[in-house]
Amino acid sequence: MTEKLENPRLILFPQTAEVNAKDHLVIGGCDTVALAEEFGTPLYVFDEVDLRARCREYKTEFGKRYPKTTISYSPKAFTTSAMLKLVEEEGLDLDIVTGGELGIARAVGFPMERVHFPDNNKSAEELKLAVKYNIGHIVVDNLPELDMLIKIAGRKKVRILLRLNPGVDPHTHKYNSTGIVDSKFGLTRTTWDEAVATALAASNLDVDGFHFHIGSGLFEVEPYLSAIDAVLEYAAEMKKKHGFEMRTLSIGGGIGVQYTVDTAPPPVAYFAEAIINNIKDQCRRLKLTPPKLIVEPGRKIVAKAGMALYTVGVIKEIPGIRTYVSVDGGMSDNIRQPMYGDWARQEAIIADRVSARNTDKVTISGKLCESGDILIKEIMLPALKAGDILAMAGSGAYAVPMQSNYNSMLRPAIVFVKDGKARLIRRRETLDDLTRRDVI
Repeated sequence: MTEKLENPRLILFPQTAEVNAKDHLVIGGCDTVALAEEFGTPLYVFDEVDLRARCREYKTEFGKRYPKTTISYSPKAFTTSAMLKLVEEEGLDLDIVTGGELGIARAVGFPMERVHFPDNNKSAEELKLAVKYNIGHIVVDNLPELDMLIKIAGRKKVRILLRLNPGVDPHTHKYNSTGIVDSKFGLTRTTWDEAVATALAASNLDVDGFHFHIGSGLFEVEPYLSAIDAVLEYAAEMKKKHGFEMRTLSIGGGIGVQYTVDTAPPPVAYFAEAIINNIKDQCRRLKLTPPKLIVEPGRKIVAKAGMALYTVGVIKEIPGIRTYVSVDGGMSDNIRQPMYGDWARQEAIIADRVSARNTDKVTISGKLCESGDILIKEIMLPALKAGDILAMAGSGAYAVPMQSNYNSMLRPAIVFVKDGKARLIRRRETLDDLTRRDVI
C-alpha cells in the first residue's frame, strides 16, 4: 500500500480544500478530477465560500476598528458578472478603472452610487458615462483630466476625489509600484496645490477628499503609514489654507497574498489595526475630523480563492539540464510568470494523486509558441505521466482578466463551486468565437 503524505501546499488552495478517499483534490465539495472531466481543461475553479469569507474578513477587520469604512472591490483582479453580483451581495463597493468595467457593473445592476472610478487616462466618453450614471466618485488623476471633467460636468454637480501621488516606495515589484514619484499614476506633489485650488473653485465639482494607491503585493504596513501621514498632513494644510474639510480618504489596496508555502504575509487584521490606529492618531494630532475610509482590495479577495486545472501532455527530459512538463494551457491563460518572473512564482499539486511523494524536479511549461511560456520554473512534483491533472494554486487574481487568444488559444471556462455543486459562470470559447468579430 502506497504511503499517503500530507501535502503542505494545500494551504495555498481555497479554504475548503481537502483530499478524498481517491486521493483527489476536492474544492467546495467538488472532486477537481471530475470537474476536469466534465468541463475540460484548462479550467478555472473558484471557491464561492472562500470568496465570500474574504469579503467578510475585510468588512469585519476594518469595520470593527473604524465603522466609517467602505470596502471597495477592484474588479481588475477578476471581472465576471457572477463575481460582481457576489460582491454586491456581500455589501462591497466597486473600484473600476475602465468604461468596460463600468459597463459590466451596469449590466449586472450594480448600484452606481457604490462605484468609484480611478484611472490615469480616462477618455471623454468614459467621463461622460460616469457623470451620466451618477457614480459614487470620479477619482481625478491629473490636471488635464480635471479640466476635461469640469467642461463635461456642465451644470451637474459631480463628486470627486483627487488622487495624490505620495512618493512612497511600497517595496514590491516595480510593475506594481504605483505611488512612487516616477509613476504614471496620480498628481505629483508639485501639482497638488493647483489641483485642489482648481477643483474647489469649480462650482460643478464636489471635492469629497483624497485618494492614493501605493502598489500591490505589499507584505509591510510601513509604506501605507508613510503615505497616510503625507496625505493627512496635506489635508490639514488645505484645511488651514482653504477651509477645506476632507470627508473621504481612499487608501487603495495591495495587501500581499501567500503564493508559496514559505512566504506568508501578515493577516488583514494586522494591516487594519496599524492603519486605523495611525489614521486616528494623526487626525487627533492634526485636529482633523476623522474621514470616511475607503479600502480597495482586489488580489487579496480572489487570488487564493481561485485555482487553475491543466492536463499534462508531453514530458521532455533533457539529461543534466531540465525536465519540461507541458500542459494544455500556458501564458495565454496565466501570464503572471512570463510577465513578472520569479516575483510571481506559484505552486501546484497533482490533483489525481495529492498525497504522492514529490520526487522529480520539473518545469511546467505551456503549449504556446514562446520559449518564455513557463507557468512554474523548477518545482518538485511526483513522477508525472500524460493525462495527469495539475492543479495550480493562487490563480484567482489577474490570470483570468489578462488572458488572450495568442496562438488562437481558446480562453478557458470558469466555474464557481459550493456545497458539492459546480456552477458554470463563463463558458469556454469556441472556434466560432475566434472569428466572430472578423470582417471579410
